[in-house]
Amino acid sequence: MRLDEIPAPSRLAPFAVALGAEVIVPSGGGDYAAVHGPAAMALARSAAAGDDPDGDELATGRFILLYDPDGSAVWDGEFRIVTYIRAQLDAEMGNDEMLGTVAWTWLVEALETHHAPYRAAGGTATRVLSESFGTLSDRPGSIDIELRASWTPASADIQSHLEAWSDMVCTFAGLPPLPDGVSALPRRRRN
Repeated sequence: MRLDEIPAPSRLAPFAVALGAEVIVPSGGGDYAAVHGPAAMALARSAAAGDDPDGDELATGRFILLYDPDGSAVWDGEFRIVTYIRAQLDAEMGNDEMLGTVAWTWLVEALETHHAPYRAAGGTATRVLSESFGTLSDRPGSIDIELRASWTPASADIQSHLEAWSDMVCTFAGLPPLPDGVSALPRRRRN
């Protein structure tokens, strides 16, 4: 996962900070944890097509922390976290009617796993179908899942919320969660 500070929105709150993340598997494989779930088929298609010599993006996300010292009745607090996560899916998973519910469950489970208490959560999960035409017709169609969500942390301790969000981005990328004390086996090298 590559994490960078990005420009924060200036109109939503007096103070804000934003982070952007990308989960990338470098081309040629290497010793990386096995990819499963939503990104597995997309990664296989991308590798077969010879896409992106620098690597394959499995998921991308933004984490925005807003702060208003006067508080906000809409937020139900002084802080608000706003997030966006996107990942490409294989067609079978992308057409699953429960996909939105699953994406929301990943958010709730990540927050619970990291003991990140919250309130006033809301969001949308969207499937995006892309088809290419004309000079781009040789590109295969794709289905992406996008989760847009926001919630109010129940305390000023934001670390657990950022860690939960990081796990969510990796879950969308198809990286397996690992129990404490367990190491991922390396991926097999492509020949």
